[in-house]
Amino acid sequence: MRIDKFLNAVNITKRRAVAEDMLAHKVVLINGLSVKKAKEVKIGDTIEIKYLEKSDIFKVLQIPQTKSTPKSKMSEYVTQI
Repeated sequence: MRIDKFLNAVNITKRRAVAEDMLAHKVVLINGLSVKKAKEVKIGDTIEIKYLEKSDIFKVLQIPQTKSTPKSKMSEYVTQI
């Protein structure tokens, strides 16, 4: 699954447009590397999102099969490190 779709599907971002904007400004890293929105996410990858004063790091546990998942199921797909 593409990183922009993944961020939206597992509720890390509210909308896909927000994820695309974050990727365009190079604040999303996969395994320490800045990526484009078409980058495929794999199980075991670490996703880092850099904010002004902090960073959030997530580990991919599973790839969702649907376009969106409930917030209550977020922990099945990613864990925050």
